[in-house]
Amino acid sequence: MGAEASLDAGPVASLNRRVKPTPRINPVARAVLVFALLASSAIAAGTAETVTLSTEQRDFMTWRFGMFIHFNLGTFADNDWAGGYEDPALFNPTKLDCGQWADAARAAGMTYLVLTVKHTEGIALYDSAVTTHDITLFKNFRGGQGDIVREFVDACRSRGLKVGLYYCFPGDYSDAAHHNAPPPGRPNLHGLPPEAAGDYVGFMKRQLAEMLTNYGPVDLLWIDQYDNKYTAAQWPEIRAYLKSLQPHCLVLGNNARSLDESDVLGIEFPWKTTLPPAGNARPTEVCDTIQTGARWFWREATRPSDLQTAGEVVARLRACNARSTNYLLDVPPDRDGLISGPQLARLREIGAQWKSAEPAR
Repeated sequence: MGAEASLDAGPVASLNRRVKPTPRINPVARAVLVFALLASSAIAAGTAETVTLSTEQRDFMTWRFGMFIHFNLGTFADNDWAGGYEDPALFNPTKLDCGQWADAARAAGMTYLVLTVKHTEGIALYDSAVTTHDITLFKNFRGGQGDIVREFVDACRSRGLKVGLYYCFPGDYSDAAHHNAPPPGRPNLHGLPPEAAGDYVGFMKRQLAEMLTNYGPVDLLWIDQYDNKYTAAQWPEIRAYLKSLQPHCLVLGNNARSLDESDVLGIEFPWKTTLPPAGNARPTEVCDTIQTGARWFWREATRPSDLQTAGEVVARLRACNARSTNYLLDVPPDRDGLISGPQLARLREIGAQWKSAEPAR
């Protein structure tokens, strides 16, 4: 179903289609039905009367359009689900320029960026004190002395863009189905460095503390797989710890459906293919990728069908904004470390189309 076709199919509309008038309905039953419909409408809309938002949550709802940056070993291993045993010598973005990413985002009208600091390969894009499974493995990139997180946050702030950092929690990412099964005799890393074995929560707290204490104010911490089977029970504890480090940093749990679990509700569009209901008044983000096939890391686009059309993206962006929802579009850098080629050209089309019909702010 296309984006426009799904816009008005909210819970109440669906319920109205299913409920047929009954000529003998009694007054009590009618009252119950009316109450149920009104309650369903209020819950679906997330009205201001039922939700108390923080200053940061209200501000988030004005961000509107952001750029997701998937960039790590998976870019070079041609695998969205790198398992951590891929050859680190592959990582060699000789032209890496976080400023170019930020400039491209700003030119398209985006207001914030989110970088995959650590994805399923478990390798952080900075020198971590709690593991050697980090950017120091990338000897072909600045002699193993790089810090892409530092370059990223500096590029964003110097251009007035908000900073988002992504971190992936543990899961079952390494197997034959993902084309990244561990080598014979080697343990499954479950998306974290080897040092995390036996204490996932403790390790993640230490690494997330580095991210939230070494790089200044972070506007958004984007947590993937927060409800995984290994650490879901400790999520409230972890979230409280993160808020203690940076109280004003919004913590987003990917695909969270309750503000009791996440500061922002999340919808991973390539997998969920739904949008918030009309009248939504809760901080919400829809993330999506400019590439088709639900591919998040860069791949060479050789056919028109490899990318979403500008019209598709702009229609979804406008639909999200009409429902007080931000739209986070993944535009991944290539193996040189630049947003380039058809992806960059498409982003420029998207920005031009969106801004051409945007009201003055």
